[in-house]
Amino acid sequence: MKTLDHWIGGKPVAGTSGTYGPVTDPATGARTAQVALASVDEVDTAVAAAKDAFRTWGTTSLAKRTAVLFAYRALLDAHREELARLITAEHGKVHADALGEVARGLEIVELACGITEKLKGELSTQVSTRVDVAAIRQPLGVVAGITPFNFPAMVPMWMFPLAIACGNTFVLKPSEKVPSAALRLAELATEAGLPDGVLNVVNGDKAAVDRLLEHPDIAAVSFVGSTPIARHIHTTASANGKRVQALGGAKNHMLVLPDADLDLAADAAINAAYGSAGERCMAVSVLVAVGDTADPLIEKITERAGKLRIGPGDDPASEMGPLITRAHRDKVASYVHGAAAQGAEVVLDGTGFTVTGHEDGHWLGISLLDKVTPAMDAYRDEIFGPVLCLVRADSYEQAMELINSSPWGNGTAIFTRDGGAARRFQLEVQAGMVGVNVPIPVPVGYHSFGGWKDSLFGDHHVYGNDGVHFYTRGKVITTRWPDPEDGGVNLGFPSNH
Repeated sequence: MKTLDHWIGGKPVAGTSGTYGPVTDPATGARTAQVALASVDEVDTAVAAAKDAFRTWGTTSLAKRTAVLFAYRALLDAHREELARLITAEHGKVHADALGEVARGLEIVELACGITEKLKGELSTQVSTRVDVAAIRQPLGVVAGITPFNFPAMVPMWMFPLAIACGNTFVLKPSEKVPSAALRLAELATEAGLPDGVLNVVNGDKAAVDRLLEHPDIAAVSFVGSTPIARHIHTTASANGKRVQALGGAKNHMLVLPDADLDLAADAAINAAYGSAGERCMAVSVLVAVGDTADPLIEKITERAGKLRIGPGDDPASEMGPLITRAHRDKVASYVHGAAAQGAEVVLDGTGFTVTGHEDGHWLGISLLDKVTPAMDAYRDEIFGPVLCLVRADSYEQAMELINSSPWGNGTAIFTRDGGAARRFQLEVQAGMVGVNVPIPVPVGYHSFGGWKDSLFGDHHVYGNDGVHFYTRGKVITTRWPDPEDGGVNLGFPSNH
């Protein structure tokens, strides 16, 4: 059995805890490797390596930092296919989707390559007689990232490239279900010239996470995952004096007005609800159909769903792969059965789907639920699978009340030809990311990603300017070089004269 260990101090480090977790191929259900789960001592070793590296990395010139990042970007580009294969093997998403994930992660590496512009600071001269004031931003020290299974490469790259570009050192705790991509990212960083200890990877479970949240040498924690865990991360890390950005769950609504292009809306619903088997925090999981749009939308979605090819992620013909684990597959399926029991109409039931030759894979076909109400479990919970709920609304106002009543506010979208309605929606909707005729409005790297309400705990979004501000702290320096005749005692409050 292949064993996946840690990456500490610029080299692979074998686990010593004696505890391992399974790594499986979701398409077959077969166990392909085991991953070492870090003990508290092993987490401490990684943090100590990062702390030692910060002594020099934190004062390394921007020119040298960006030279490493440019080299890293080139290596990542050259290894796109390899990284995508690692993602598919452990997550199950189709190869094209995995390649897209790597590409979106590369956007943040490219942003980090331009960190000199983001950290250039400000200077005001002659604010008082012979007095200048400068504002600069400096790194925090050792920072940590805790990332989910659904984007094994992209979400880590949302965090550590900017963090290390700003002069911090990093300890990454990826999901133990999908460790290989994160380990390979760290190996490539070392190959690019990143000094030992600047980027470390520790695999682990709750014990490792809790140690990161409590460790006195960690200054900040970034997290992406479910809302209950995000809330725990924020509460615990904040109580231990750390800066925190914790992105939680979502129930993203897509509003379709009667004037919308329904073919475009149906295509978007299919792509956004069922891409990556629905295992995306930005997946559309609720379709809100206003007026008489519901029936034609259902017809168009059903027609398109019947043509989708579900199969192993490494099959070029596959458009959707399996779910991450058997337990998660069964949990998602239970929402389809539960919705029927609670009064929803099951238009498409994917719970009996399987793939010939891969019967032990974690398969779930496409499910579409109509006449869903906010009281149903399928509406209230984050399902995180290929299940789309359709809710009928009589008016725009009723639809907006429904969307804004959700405890989540990650992403949302409106489909319409009416510019006034679209403008009103983007100002009134209570969500952090909004799409107009765009179903998954994930911002480009030089903007920031983050939601509202129970979708984000903390003050900063991920990457973009928010990311730079999260991984740095401000310092204001007031300077005066007096002339020989200056002097004398003055106990008054400093003034600008």
